[in-house]
Amino acid sequence: MMGRLKSDQGQLFYEFRLGEAVPEDHLVRKIDAALDLSWLRGELASHYSSMGRPSIDPELMIRMLVMGYVFAIRSERLICREVQVNLAYRWFCKLGIEDAVPDHSAFSRARNERFRDGDVLRCVFERIVETCIAAGLVGGEGFAVDASLIAADANKQRSIAGQDWRRDRDPARSSRAVKEYLATLNDTAWGAASDVVPKFISPSDPAAQWTGAHKGAAFFAYSDNYLIDVKFGVIVDVEASRAIRQAEVGAAKTMIERTEERFGLKPERLIGDTAYGAAPMLNWLVEEKGIAPHIPVLDKSKRDDGTFSRSDFRYDPAGDAYHCPGGKRLGTSGTVHEGKTLLYRASKLDCDVCPLKPQCCPKEPSRKIPRDIHEHARDVARSFAGTEGFELSRHERKKIEMRFAHLKRILKLGRLRLRGPRGAQDEFVLAAIAQNLRRLASLVARPPPAQTLCIA
Repeated sequence: MMGRLKSDQGQLFYEFRLGEAVPEDHLVRKIDAALDLSWLRGELASHYSSMGRPSIDPELMIRMLVMGYVFAIRSERLICREVQVNLAYRWFCKLGIEDAVPDHSAFSRARNERFRDGDVLRCVFERIVETCIAAGLVGGEGFAVDASLIAADANKQRSIAGQDWRRDRDPARSSRAVKEYLATLNDTAWGAASDVVPKFISPSDPAAQWTGAHKGAAFFAYSDNYLIDVKFGVIVDVEASRAIRQAEVGAAKTMIERTEERFGLKPERLIGDTAYGAAPMLNWLVEEKGIAPHIPVLDKSKRDDGTFSRSDFRYDPAGDAYHCPGGKRLGTSGTVHEGKTLLYRASKLDCDVCPLKPQCCPKEPSRKIPRDIHEHARDVARSFAGTEGFELSRHERKKIEMRFAHLKRILKLGRLRLRGPRGAQDEFVLAAIAQNLRRLASLVARPPPAQTLCIA
């Protein structure tokens, strides 16, 4: 017998359990088990008045933001629409079937005021990392660091030449993104990272870097910096920076120190690409932190004109001298040039009679070899190359590349919606929260709750 739809006459009474409408294997259930926000109200209590009309529950707003990034819904207006109609999202946000959904404008006010003042998103991220540690998903032995370019919300057609941008403008008459940039001019990840004037600057988002690093059309971008534990690919720290190498290296140092301070984690080895292989960074790892750099050394001493390169000369650490292929000694006066280089020079008398001079210094009276003051750290890094552990690290570095691929393809974070350094940081932290929650959901059904408190 053919069935028919019921008439549109409404029932007087309904019995509906929202939890029963959400499948047991739905992703929101696993994420809800890993997300503990019971501490949030106490953390934000000082930012709310003791009288007046009750505000929107901050836990509801955080849950909606996290849910949006987990399911690649980054528009706050669209998040509100989806929570309005999706029962699973309502259940995750602790809303009843008849509860009203906050207006999208409330998110902007909370994010720009209470959430940033209390660094709430960073606290949520660190709580989730603590949950991953408690669940045994963080080994702490090996970390990998890398950065990926994310396009900024800036228009090339409305940009101005870099030399026309004035840093001495009045912050009070500037937009929020400009104020944030002016406040970071002394930070190593932003204005102080390099004194090179960019070719173009976006007046609406001056912190965004004009870059052609992808070997295609140049664009405005930020760098999303990740520090991950290589055991299961858990992101242990995240930092936004300018899209230049110096800023990314500075962000790597910040993340390593912060991870040690917050979680007591210091890796035995750090995995990275050549961008982190400059002498100062390697020296910082080897001499100051005691971390083995499984990083290719950034070395531009190789010559392509057929003459001897620096690697053809043997360094004697006991005598602090180089020996050329002809067996002659190159000594140094000890003077440091440009704050970073020692010069080792051969005797002109030795070079004049040497039969290897055409292959060594055909255009110079004698040969000189530059040596970085941090060359010892570079030698330590070179000693790991080719070893079994280094090859393992090269393989494990793919895990951080996979995190960035997941960020752009699954979470759809190919372009930022928010502007300014704080806006970029908020988006990157929320994306890292979403990735770690999805990682927890795929590896652990119900991890134990974190016990330590977040320190703002």
